[in-house]
Amino acid sequence: MSDEGKTRLLPVISGLFVGVLILSNVLAAKMLRIGPFVFDGGTLLFPMSYIFGDVLTEVYGYRQSRKVIWTGLGALAVMSLNIWIIGALPADPSWTLQRSYDDILAQVPRIALASVVGYFAGEWSNSVVLSRMKVLTRGRWLWTRTIGSTLVGELADTLLFVTIAFAGSYPSSVLLTMMASNYLFKCSIEAAFTPVTYRVVGFVKRTERVDEYDYGVRYNPLPLKD
Repeated sequence: MSDEGKTRLLPVISGLFVGVLILSNVLAAKMLRIGPFVFDGGTLLFPMSYIFGDVLTEVYGYRQSRKVIWTGLGALAVMSLNIWIIGALPADPSWTLQRSYDDILAQVPRIALASVVGYFAGEWSNSVVLSRMKVLTRGRWLWTRTIGSTLVGELADTLLFVTIAFAGSYPSSVLLTMMASNYLFKCSIEAAFTPVTYRVVGFVKRTERVDEYDYGVRYNPLPLKD
């Protein structure tokens, strides 16, 4: 049963969610190769945003998670705009790192755009699938919801993000390897963290005394619509 007055942890979880989202977009400016896998640096951290998203939807319901999704989108837009503005403004003559700034951070606005599109499609579908599965399973088998929603959400996210962020910058073979690496890695992280997700969800539910079921929700993605 829900108790909307008990949301003391909601701002904390929301803040961590948005912080992880922003930091993963900055780290995505570096490409990594570990063994046969090729992926951007943000991939190491980005799965944590899906874990926080799972907690938000599982505990507080779709409507609250939708607000946080849009907050994350707004934060990404502000970050990207400021990086572009600072890069365009004239540097002091004593500061000789403009080329380095452009080489690294100039990639971020494109990465942020890719992240906005991919993240919105992926996080929204992740939230919808988890919400619907919770109703259908009557709150049982949390692992099926967290993993099942991630398989859907990360697929949409990965395909859109890699295509928009890196198409034209790398050969097609590298893009395909990157897509496969990102998807497998992100889903593996989510599965591996399932015991942690169980503990966090249980703790938040007990502390907040909230366990929302989305009966009758229309899953409109707009922030101010039911």
